[in-house]
Amino acid sequence: MNRLRSKLESRRLPAVMKMQVQLDRGGSLSTDPGSGPVIDASMQWLCRAQDKAASADGGVARSYGLRSGWSTSYPETTGYIVPTLIEYADATGRDDIRTRARRMLDWLVKIQLPSGGFQGGTVDMRPVTPVHFNTGQILLGLAAGQRAFGTYLGPMQRAADWLVEAQDADGCWRRYPSPFAVAGEKTYYTHVAWGLLEAARVEPTRGYAEAALANVRWALAHQRENGWFDHCCLSNAAQPLTHTIGYALRGVVEAFRYSHDPEFLAAARRTADGLLAAVRPDGALPGLLAADWSSAADWVCLTGLVQIAHSWLVLYQETDETRYRDAAFAANRYVRRTVSLDGPDDIRGGVRGSFPIDGDYGKYEYLNWAAKFLIDSLVLEQKVRAQPAPAAGA
Repeated sequence: MNRLRSKLESRRLPAVMKMQVQLDRGGSLSTDPGSGPVIDASMQWLCRAQDKAASADGGVARSYGLRSGWSTSYPETTGYIVPTLIEYADATGRDDIRTRARRMLDWLVKIQLPSGGFQGGTVDMRPVTPVHFNTGQILLGLAAGQRAFGTYLGPMQRAADWLVEAQDADGCWRRYPSPFAVAGEKTYYTHVAWGLLEAARVEPTRGYAEAALANVRWALAHQRENGWFDHCCLSNAAQPLTHTIGYALRGVVEAFRYSHDPEFLAAARRTADGLLAAVRPDGALPGLLAADWSSAADWVCLTGLVQIAHSWLVLYQETDETRYRDAAFAANRYVRRTVSLDGPDDIRGGVRGSFPIDGDYGKYEYLNWAAKFLIDSLVLEQKVRAQPAPAAGA
């Protein structure tokens, strides 16, 4: 039925969309341009996404849709795009990129709710209510902004304090879920915990780290022996997106990097190893996975793939296990080959939600967070490639 619906929908598409679907479904991948050109092109796409956001407010457009054009700004992802811009500006000396990061931060401060939390959804979505997850992602940007510019301490503390106060005694966040996602506990909120850990690096005495690590330990109580996390999807816990699995894994990895607790490293490796078992020969992962790590989709969630690649690279740095490094290199190479470096402005350097583009995640869209996570993973790949190789047998 899904295939039939897809065929019927395809017949109604504009010609440009039909052509893109046909190219993608035909397995059309470009030659690998390498990390440097893709990093620069994707960064320029993020700049265009800020300039072309339909809300014209300094935030970053959620997406460019082949059917709908540029969207309004997305507070959640604008928040964690900020550290990517700051790192890129530091590496390249580009003050214009630092200025863009400050514009994003200043806009986020303007829309921060009186409680200290931040809303879910794009900036124009209603109802406007504080949401744990979105606040944690914006906290990543506020902490990076405070370290880089020294002027965002108050907003950072208000957001972090709200998360600590809103946390349940067992470490889970339940009280302020997104009104735009299926209700229920979420183990991928370890990515919220990461936001608190970054705030703790700025303000180490306010209980932020304790709250963050309590959440990660709560999530680990829902991890199976094979590394699988229960309650780890936006909508279908039985077949979660690699995107939300990537969130969960990164949160556990960051908990280890902060605390050096071997329990967290062991847990991260269980999930990372399960994902290794699901990798295709070309470096891709199915966009949806089942609890035995088998495929549940015939498309790739490009966002999730590069999120997981990034965590594999971190685990390689921590363990010298070359299987993590090699899987990450292959995954990054796969996604690089989907990025157009010479197409129209609106898609040049952008990253599809899915490959093929008519997959069920971000269908027919180029997503700002997909570009952000690709840049992060490629930058780390460059650093890993510049390091001496581990000793033989590692």
